[in-house]
Amino acid sequence: MLDQAASVLRGSDEPLETSSRVARVAFIGQPNTGKSMLFNRITGAHASVANWPGMTVDLMKATVNWSGDRVECVDLPGVFDLEGYSDDEKVVCNFLTSVEIDMVVVVLNAAQIDRQILTVLQIRTLGLPAVVMLNMADEARKLDIEIDTAVLSKRFGMPFHLISAKYGEGCAKALEDLTDQTRRRSREPAIVPDYDTLRNTLMCDETLEEAISGAVAFPDEIPTTFSERLDRILLHPVLGLPLFFAIMLGVFWLIWTVGLPSQDWIGSGTDWLQKVLIEPALSPLPSGLRDFLLNGVWLGVATVASFMGLIILFFFCMAAVEDSGYLSRAAYLMDALMRRAGLDGRAFVMQMMGFGCNVPALMGTRVMRSRSLRLLSMLVIPFSLCSARLAVFVFIIAATFPAAFGPFVLFSFYVISFAAAFLAAVVMNRSKQFKSNEPFMLELPPYRVPTLRLVLMRGWGELRVFLRRATKFIIVGCAAVWFLTNFPTHATGLHTWGGQIGTFLQPVMKPIGIDPYLTLALIFGFIAKEIVIGSLSTIYALPSSAISGEIAHTVTAVQAYSFCLFCLLYTPCLTTIATVRGESKSWGFTTFSLVLSLVYAWGVSFVFYQSALLLGFH
Repeated sequence: MLDQAASVLRGSDEPLETSSRVARVAFIGQPNTGKSMLFNRITGAHASVANWPGMTVDLMKATVNWSGDRVECVDLPGVFDLEGYSDDEKVVCNFLTSVEIDMVVVVLNAAQIDRQILTVLQIRTLGLPAVVMLNMADEARKLDIEIDTAVLSKRFGMPFHLISAKYGEGCAKALEDLTDQTRRRSREPAIVPDYDTLRNTLMCDETLEEAISGAVAFPDEIPTTFSERLDRILLHPVLGLPLFFAIMLGVFWLIWTVGLPSQDWIGSGTDWLQKVLIEPALSPLPSGLRDFLLNGVWLGVATVASFMGLIILFFFCMAAVEDSGYLSRAAYLMDALMRRAGLDGRAFVMQMMGFGCNVPALMGTRVMRSRSLRLLSMLVIPFSLCSARLAVFVFIIAATFPAAFGPFVLFSFYVISFAAAFLAAVVMNRSKQFKSNEPFMLELPPYRVPTLRLVLMRGWGELRVFLRRATKFIIVGCAAVWFLTNFPTHATGLHTWGGQIGTFLQPVMKPIGIDPYLTLALIFGFIAKEIVIGSLSTIYALPSSAISGEIAHTVTAVQAYSFCLFCLLYTPCLTTIATVRGESKSWGFTTFSLVLSLVYAWGVSFVFYQSALLLGFH
């Protein structure tokens, strides 16, 4: 039962280790305390780290060696209250009452200790052994907040440490103490707390003010911070939204002007590699097998690989935006507008998260208590311009639009993704199933200068996920495309099986300007959007350096834009579909979301393409 409960909580079939020789340490804290950042520093793992509330939505596990002892560290979701009722709070509650624990690491924001000490009080009431990490000590000093850790340690009966997980301040000493405490505690039986003890106390016996009285000194007058001065501009009721979109336009301009040239460099490298190594290595093989490996597998993988520089830059840019603290401001700015659609600022942030990948964004809806709000958010998140779609759009735009227009055309899809999500939410909110009155509460963290280490760690973590997913699907997808475009034997073009499929669907796809070849690429995009690019090389049997020229001669700018619109809004990848099913726990809702996205995509593309033709654009 223990293994099964832990496996369900982590969303994995791999059970947590339960050997008595392995001590288990749980990391607990409120959102935006730097808990996952500390977890990464201590374990060397790559849990998601972002400077906005509610980022950790799954359990991250890492087994480490502390002075010769094996210790299992588990990063729990950030929650405000151990007695709460959101999905994340239930995860923490279920974990604490289902899994044996040897030590708890409670992470607090030292600058907000007066509001966050409740977590320590609740852990003490549960009778769990703990070490408290007062993180962001540097920010507390800037606010002239003085904390006596010796007094707090004696009062609570557990060690308190002032640290900065971001810069490493105090971490070595804190880890040494944590190691000693865990080693001593692991000699005793692990604990599964009696949660009724906590619930019977309602909150706790002490007030928050009494808990820190005499140990924490706040200045008589809090100075005006840099974040407050900057917020007067960035959160201005009139200038706030234009500035936000200007910032995002700048991000896409950087991605286009810096990332796009890397496509040519990598493409030249893969062409050279094909000529010098791949083709000679495959030359002894039979012609059919050689053609399959070269044009069915290699060309597709090489084309996707040519976009890795752009994808890396995209992930690093988004990591910097998230780590700066600006993402929560975006939620605040958009909340009033999102309310009109039955959503709130959190749904907007989830869409921003969806720029990297829709999957973690869908999982992030667990911070919402209302099921109707979660379902409505999950319905519109797949419209986000994810990294896989970004690669497709850059490829198509670069081939069919003048280079000077590229950043603006790319940015237009970012705006359309939000507009499409907003319009869909407005319509769906008319149904009682999606109505919600859940209040929106968000604490704005201070602005922080993103550190290179954290940006690289965050960006690399996202890139690893992208590569793992891409590798899994691209080879299979491109191989399938090759079979469809090479059989029946001696058939070519539209006479192949793939061409016949594309031709068969032309009554549906021609009104939106999509030819049979692009139709076939979209069909395989159901598996993973990365396959769309790779499949084009396989369909046309051309290397990445030549495929752009072929598309430029066969696809007009209007057709290209319609194709990208359809790709933006139509059915998401299989991984996203599986996540929607897992998070909604409803096949009916999952099926409805698939049908909605497909119909929605066709309708938007149809309106655009036919309108363009009526206006004389071709």
